[in-house]
Amino acid sequence: MTGIRLTAPAPGWAIDADVVVVGSGVAGLTTALRCAAAGLDTVVVTKARLDDGSTRWAQGGIAAALGEGDTPEQHLADTLVAGAGLCDEEAVRTLVTEGPDAVRRLITTGAHFDTTDSGDIALTREGGHHRRRIAHAGGDATGAEISRALVEAVRAAALRIIENALVLDLLTDAEGRTAGVSLHVMGEGQHDGVGAVRAPSVVLATGGMGQVFSATTNPSVSTGDGVALALRAGAEVSDLEFVQFHPTVLFLGADSEGQQPLVSEAVRGEGAHLVDASGTRFMLGQHELAELAPRDIVAKAITRRMHEHGTEHMYLDARHFGAAMWEQRFPTILAACRAHGIDPVTEPVPVAPAAHYASGGIRTDLRGRTTVPGLYACGEVACTGVHGANRLASNSLLEGLVFAERIAADIAETRPPRTEPAEAASEGGDDPVALIAPETRTAIQRVMTRGAGVLRSAASLATAAEELEALHRSAAADADDPDPKLAVPGVDTWEVTNLLLVSRVLVAAAREREETRGCHWREDRPDRDDEHWRRHLVVRIAPDRTPVVHRTETAAFPPVRPAH
Repeated sequence: MTGIRLTAPAPGWAIDADVVVVGSGVAGLTTALRCAAAGLDTVVVTKARLDDGSTRWAQGGIAAALGEGDTPEQHLADTLVAGAGLCDEEAVRTLVTEGPDAVRRLITTGAHFDTTDSGDIALTREGGHHRRRIAHAGGDATGAEISRALVEAVRAAALRIIENALVLDLLTDAEGRTAGVSLHVMGEGQHDGVGAVRAPSVVLATGGMGQVFSATTNPSVSTGDGVALALRAGAEVSDLEFVQFHPTVLFLGADSEGQQPLVSEAVRGEGAHLVDASGTRFMLGQHELAELAPRDIVAKAITRRMHEHGTEHMYLDARHFGAAMWEQRFPTILAACRAHGIDPVTEPVPVAPAAHYASGGIRTDLRGRTTVPGLYACGEVACTGVHGANRLASNSLLEGLVFAERIAADIAETRPPRTEPAEAASEGGDDPVALIAPETRTAIQRVMTRGAGVLRSAASLATAAEELEALHRSAAADADDPDPKLAVPGVDTWEVTNLLLVSRVLVAAAREREETRGCHWREDRPDRDDEHWRRHLVVRIAPDRTPVVHRTETAAFPPVRPAH
């Protein structure tokens, strides 16, 4: 344990449970439903409303070998290729073999997928897949349908839910084992202000950290809170340098910031073409799958073409779909484009890469266990080894499903006893973090976009590291000032403090990896170097708050500690 905590008031209330699940996307709600079904007293904590997580923004669908002639082995092969040599094959095999039945259980839970005239699940293709294996709902509203079904199931099961709650830090007992979380509830209700959920099992399903960049497909709540909490608690994170930039995000202008509209890969799966301003298809000859190459390859090709032409975006041309197909297959995307003055039925759609998905995260084993006893991680916040250096399209919802079920099974099997937290999380505990002023958020995002975006170099990363450390030192100096002008504890300051921590760790890992692999693109190290870098980078935070980066000796993950 590091002893590091966010500066926060002492908890003014507490509730007890067997399990607390933090997050309300596919990973969190599936875990909660399975834990409750096993008779475990389960509490769900979510940062906004129950249906406001990243899951509902997922357009494309969920990948599984459900179609005739498709097999888990073929899904495995496509996933390993996309992961660029860093996938954990056992983790991928677990995903693809357990995935089809997990999807069927999701349907039993109440999710309705689009079907063919014969009643079979309609399947499409996305980048990196050699077969049609993407199940979708509402055309391009798969995440929204999955979220709806799970939220309804959670409400029907009468689970205890704490909405509008930002998780702060992990609580531990005298043995260093998980004993719950501290959290801050925004707004009035049964619980208000800083409190605690005391539970021997904590599942982090907090989603991504796309808000460390200026432009992202992630919702505003995706500020890396779970990764930051885990780091402060002494957990290891891995592969954080592999941030996937979605190739086709609706371009709204060079100065646009915050969440940007996604143009699903499924549009390319149905036959849309990437073109430059002259109408030339530039993915032909770049990869055997052309526009359906893995996302890192497409994002790099778009970025190169932009640099060559001195432009800020490329185009996605799907005019040949016609109005009927756009309205039936992609109604969400059609509406988003038209809301911004673009009609994809009659004109190409301007697109550019934007931060989309964290392939790395809190390091877990195949049961979702982290290196801190009693702490689990699932979904985008976790690094199971499934994604390697680049996530295969539509594997994320499936990963959330499969590993959520495994986590619930592990907790139900072990049923650890409840213990008392060793200390109250009061005023930051024994080593409070100097909070970062809310107005620093934009500065962090711009530093990360300039220095650690799609295209990186030793120089850009060094500059980013220096600027981030300056922000960190400035906050620490303010804390030591006899007449400090400290940022006041609150949601905005806690979020920005988390953003700064995960940004520093991401940049530290990206500086260490001196090669180009998957979605980590170093222009000064353009080649993949399997001899030296087919390894994982594992990072933890030292008590002095500095990131400590360790390179594994092989491509295999070291085991998590067996102290669970």
